[in-house]
Amino acid sequence: MKLKLLLVCLLATLFSAHAQSLASLSGKVTDKANGAPLSYVSVVVKFDGKVVTGGITDDAGNFNIEKLEPKTYQVEVQFMGYKTHSQEVALTAGQKASLGTISIAEDAVQLKEVNVVAERSTIEQKIDRKVVNVGKDLTTAGATASEIMNNIPSVNVDQDGKISLRGNENVRILIDGRPTNTDAATLLKQIPSTSIKKIELITNPSAKYNPEGMSGIINIVLHKNANDGFNASINSGVTVARTPKFNSSMNWNYRTGKVNFFGTYGNDFSERFNEGDIRRLDNGTRQAIDVMNDNNSNLVKFGIDYYLNDKNTISVYTNQNIFHGGTTIVTDINSTNINEAQIQKGDYRDKNHEGAYNIAYKHLFDKEGRTLDIELNHNAAKSDQNADYFSNYDDPSVIDTGYKDSTLNHRQLTTLNADFVTPIGEKSTLELGVETRFNRSQNDYHTELPGTAYYYYNFDIYSAYATFGQKLGKFSYQLGARFESYKVEAILNGDDAYEDDYITLYPSASLTYSPSENNMFQMSYSRRVDRPGLDQTSPIREFSTPLVTSVGNPELDPQFTNSVEVNYTRKLEKGSVSAGVFLRNIQDEINRILYPDPDNENKQIMTYDNFDDNTAFGFEVSANYKITRWWDVQPAVDFSSIKQQGLVSLRNEDTGEFEFTTKKVTASALNARLNSNFKATKNLSFLVFGFYRSKVDGIQFNPQAMYKADIGARYSFLSNKATVSVRWNDIFYTQRFRFEGDNPYPQTGQFQWESQSVYVGLNYMFGAGKNRAMERRQREDNTKQGGGMF
Repeated sequence: MKLKLLLVCLLATLFSAHAQSLASLSGKVTDKANGAPLSYVSVVVKFDGKVVTGGITDDAGNFNIEKLEPKTYQVEVQFMGYKTHSQEVALTAGQKASLGTISIAEDAVQLKEVNVVAERSTIEQKIDRKVVNVGKDLTTAGATASEIMNNIPSVNVDQDGKISLRGNENVRILIDGRPTNTDAATLLKQIPSTSIKKIELITNPSAKYNPEGMSGIINIVLHKNANDGFNASINSGVTVARTPKFNSSMNWNYRTGKVNFFGTYGNDFSERFNEGDIRRLDNGTRQAIDVMNDNNSNLVKFGIDYYLNDKNTISVYTNQNIFHGGTTIVTDINSTNINEAQIQKGDYRDKNHEGAYNIAYKHLFDKEGRTLDIELNHNAAKSDQNADYFSNYDDPSVIDTGYKDSTLNHRQLTTLNADFVTPIGEKSTLELGVETRFNRSQNDYHTELPGTAYYYYNFDIYSAYATFGQKLGKFSYQLGARFESYKVEAILNGDDAYEDDYITLYPSASLTYSPSENNMFQMSYSRRVDRPGLDQTSPIREFSTPLVTSVGNPELDPQFTNSVEVNYTRKLEKGSVSAGVFLRNIQDEINRILYPDPDNENKQIMTYDNFDDNTAFGFEVSANYKITRWWDVQPAVDFSSIKQQGLVSLRNEDTGEFEFTTKKVTASALNARLNSNFKATKNLSFLVFGFYRSKVDGIQFNPQAMYKADIGARYSFLSNKATVSVRWNDIFYTQRFRFEGDNPYPQTGQFQWESQSVYVGLNYMFGAGKNRAMERRQREDNTKQGGGMF
């Protein structure tokens, strides 16, 4: 017993002596300009160039770092928007050293990077993505996200608003890194362009991302700041076309102490017109289609970041997208082989409400670079459409030749995920993650005609991933794999329509070589999947005209893609240039098909089906170069070629019946863009933009070439806090969608919308605080999105 007591006393003495030999370091950080204390400033303590420990200032600007060995340290005071302060401190045993008041000065160069809205749009080529930082310039001037997408390299938006990346529509659209239940074409028309902070193009994602999207991911990041005090930007614009269209937005934040409130509000009120003309060459039938969309959309984002301490942060936000609108489609049909002309009018009234609710927790471990992120996201969408159809509605002798129908869609997607990142040694990193997703979709269709239906499409996904990265001199690599368990069930009118259940492995790999600071080569591989979504599987009509009805296909199988990509980035003295090539192998590709209605061969059914395997390859080159002090250009060219084969419906000349036969084509597309900016004075600049898309040969249709030119001007005033932008789009009125096809009937057509317009926008911002927002993981949805013709 005495021996144990002696050992305890001896150990206590040793620990006490060791504690007394340790030192501490304290001080206070203030703003050099006004002497105000600065909270949440990082104080880093280094020994021999390596980080030993550190701390963060409290609300009064004070810091205290304890348990330091008696050595000579380098102390760095770091704060975004300020110049880093460095000094050497020699500590002795038991010393309680004070650095007194440290005043740090603002860094004028860095301050430009934390403005609410950047002055100019820039394109950055990062290791795994291309980032378009949306500024106040004319490159991204427009009313909605849909209108500015065509100005971005590798991205195209067609007349229906359907988006494609590198010539392929199998692309995932995310908002703030999170999935959405709204169709991509509809969503892009509802987001005001002034609410967008940046757009990320991730063409070959690693295993840590969900494997959905053959051509990759487009992530739209909305404005969110965490600057001290109150900061905001106000934007308002009008597009002058056939009718005026109005949009406005406000982005703001209020940061006080440990809490940051942030929010965005944007709206778009507009009437948009689209005119189409489709002609069948075998029977002289002509469809003249007039489309009018009346849009009233409101987008709201509100959230709170709460900094518990320098290691733990909780963040909550919600996005609310509310849309009310109507679409009127008048179809005038004339034919030399039809006794009476037909005129059908369809009135569609839509109410859509989508809400996203997100809570995230982030923990920073004591070991630098080790983090844990836990996130719960719930997305609920409800869309209600009522439609009235009238035949020969302009004939007063016809009392009632129409009918009514309605569709009600409910969709819910819940995601729970955890991600852990830890460094292994000084040059390696391990990332681990798990995720669970539950999707529930219900589509109810009621009509006065036969065909009322109830359709349910549900899936559950459980996944886990691991990636390992290492840097070896000028080389770095990352290997990853993602395992997924996927179960889907479709029910039509109470009967099983489709089900599937399988486990799949999605590997990924990337290799980067940087021979110098200005040169970077990167090669990557990934396996991805496109699973059919509700819009593509629902057998309920999407739209209907007297000659064309669009429905989904419940028996669609997923398509899988193996993708290889090689990129090169070169930093120049006055800019940068990026070039890349890609190769894809696609199994069971999902695509549109068109075939005669079995009940009426004069009508056609438009739906989806799985085509046979095909391959695709292509390249893209983009640059950002400052030719002179007053002139800079941003050229971009991308080319894609896809070998396709699939079933098409052709008439047998002997029997006169339609039969399915295999058709093979090579669909090649070239897109070219050029942004040219001219700076006339310090506050006045001009823009010239040109766009060209080549003809494409497809299995079903052959879209013709498309091109346009825009010009614009921008003027800033009030010390660059206010900006007026004017952009004249499609000045020669040449942009239109034209196509021709041979099956199931020989036909040609074109659609032309209000591409020629003038946009006038005003931006004003105030507030100039400095701080940081919580960084979130970026994830995506897991279903392929369909799109309508109109």
